[in-house]
Amino acid sequence: MARVVISLGGSVLFPSLETHTLLSYAPVLKRLSGQADLAVVVGGGGEARRYIHAARECGADEASCDEIGILVTRLNAALLLAALGDSAYPKVARDPGEAVAYMGRQKVVLMGGVTPAQTTDAVAAVLAELSRADILVNLTSVDGIYSRDPKTDPSARRFDRMSFDELLGVAGSGGLEAGSNTVLDIVAAKVISRSRIPLLVLDGREPRLIEDVLAGKKRAGTLVSAPGKDPLPLLRAAPP
Repeated sequence: MARVVISLGGSVLFPSLETHTLLSYAPVLKRLSGQADLAVVVGGGGEARRYIHAARECGADEASCDEIGILVTRLNAALLLAALGDSAYPKVARDPGEAVAYMGRQKVVLMGGVTPAQTTDAVAAVLAELSRADILVNLTSVDGIYSRDPKTDPSARRFDRMSFDELLGVAGSGGLEAGSNTVLDIVAAKVISRSRIPLLVLDGREPRLIEDVLAGKKRAGTLVSAPGKDPLPLLRAAPP
């Protein structure tokens, strides 16, 4: 059985608490867990940034803001656990080692953030490395990795395929302040590069897209892998 680690962006799962997509993602993750040993690292999203903003207004330092953001990611993971019911391992893992210990049971393993100054993408990359995952999937609010920020630069080019060296070349431009919102940070990119773990960056606003791409039914997003190696398709095609 393939081993898949997903970094599920908080901006995708929780644009706000009222507009969450938990009930859209739960059936997709349940189906994936029937074909793969699956772990999901949940981000903080808009709610985490709201808490961090409030903490800064109260005079909290950046390390304290990070700790608050981590608590929100774990709360988000607990909400996803509730949506998954019996399909999830019944405890949110507190670190990658604990998550690996929970894997291999045909249950979705969930976790949030771990360490101040480390994004959940970096946590997911470490988990993918430690668990020897076949692929790391980053579900975010854009449709892939771009040469520059497409929101501010209309000439930015989206990559369909990238090498690990190219990934390192474009990943260093994001901020590392608490609550930063980048497609992929440099720490995550370095872990992925050193471990040669295939990375797939997809638009997470379409929950079923991950099924179609992992099954080879569609090509979308950005695939980072070694030259001449293609990890897809990894799973059977999902039912219509």
